[in-house]
Amino acid sequence: MAKPRRNVKFQHRGSSSSAVEGRRSSFSDISEGSSEPGSPKMNGKSGKDEVEPPPVSEYEKKRQTFITRTIWTFVMIACFFTAMFMGHIYIIAIITALQIISFKEVIAIANVPSRARQLRFTKSLNWYFLATTMYFLYGESVIYYFKHIVLVDKVLLPFATHHRFISFMLYVFGFVFFVGTLQKGHYRFQFTQFAWAHMALYLIVVQAHFIMNNIFEGMIWFFLPASLVITNDIFAYVCGITFGKTQLIKLSPKKTVEGFVGAWILTIIFGFGMTNILMRYKYFICPVNDLGANIITGLQCTPNPVFMPQTYHFPAWAPLQRTFTIAPMQFHILVFATFASLIAPFGGFFASGLKRTFKVKDFGESIPGHGGVTDRMDCQFIMGFFAFMYYQSFIAVYKASVGDVIETAITGLTPDQQLEVVRGLSKYLYNQGIVSDKVLDCLNGGLKRR
Repeated sequence: MAKPRRNVKFQHRGSSSSAVEGRRSSFSDISEGSSEPGSPKMNGKSGKDEVEPPPVSEYEKKRQTFITRTIWTFVMIACFFTAMFMGHIYIIAIITALQIISFKEVIAIANVPSRARQLRFTKSLNWYFLATTMYFLYGESVIYYFKHIVLVDKVLLPFATHHRFISFMLYVFGFVFFVGTLQKGHYRFQFTQFAWAHMALYLIVVQAHFIMNNIFEGMIWFFLPASLVITNDIFAYVCGITFGKTQLIKLSPKKTVEGFVGAWILTIIFGFGMTNILMRYKYFICPVNDLGANIITGLQCTPNPVFMPQTYHFPAWAPLQRTFTIAPMQFHILVFATFASLIAPFGGFFASGLKRTFKVKDFGESIPGHGGVTDRMDCQFIMGFFAFMYYQSFIAVYKASVGDVIETAITGLTPDQQLEVVRGLSKYLYNQGIVSDKVLDCLNGGLKRR
């Protein structure tokens, strides 16, 4: 004989429906909406009588995504070229905005909102370290490229001469504050956020800083590497869908060996042609000496020898014309195009692995149809870093500038020695007929009174 069951409760339909309502907030939204005067229930009509819109097909979704992606691609291209022709300062502003947004996107994918709400200063510290890093890097660039302005200004001089110490102390304050805010039970999360923020600072902010330095050295050193990466991505896609068969890497299943190699060859050809065009305009090849310059006003400078055509000789045994004339930059573009084709894509593969780790499709939704800014800039950061290092190592011409002389005089000479330099320069300029005797007398008189 079966024993009677005790304390057994059966789930009723009412409790089941309430549980579903607890899991889905949309049900409560519908019930609240139906009680309002304008709802179908109040008007005597049932919600079931309403005609539901037909489900959107996959083809329609892809079509809409393609249209959105195409529109925003042209918008970005238009904004980019407009800013580039308006002047260097506008491109710098865009790069600054992009690195801040990229930092925000990368930090966000490792964030745990429930933990962050319990720890008030987690996000604040991330932004503090970003501000400190940008202050240091931007300050270094401004002092280096505009020292002839910064070092003669009474207000800016102390900040310029002690810039690195100020930056270090700002970082130390953030470090001490981080240690002081560690809470028991949250150590792993806090140290993960600390390490993640510093990784993002290096991979994004530091590398973006070198892209900015490329702009100061000449617009060509910014535009050419960026365009090589973009066109290589396009060529890889076209070659891949045309004759690609062999998978290149598991992180990006759609990448093929044939597309990879084909894009390399086409990128070299594109690089030769684009370099030949850009070398003709001083607006692109001249370093920045006026942040107010634009495509109309232009820039003036003595071109780097790398842009000047030179004559080369083939060996006597070569069955070709004995001599040919070409600018050395055309040889350097081989290296740039090769790096953009064979190495820079691994920045994208790295980003793909990162997204797979955190199981996200995109870093964000900053650009409709494209995902986040980081999804578009993953290859650009490492390419810009390479362009700066290569330029400084093999192309840059180091000469004494006005800023270098002023810096040496300020930091290495006593006030009496500085006055002696002024007297000597004024006398030299007078002997060369550059300044009049009145200017010389005025300078000598003012210096003697001191």
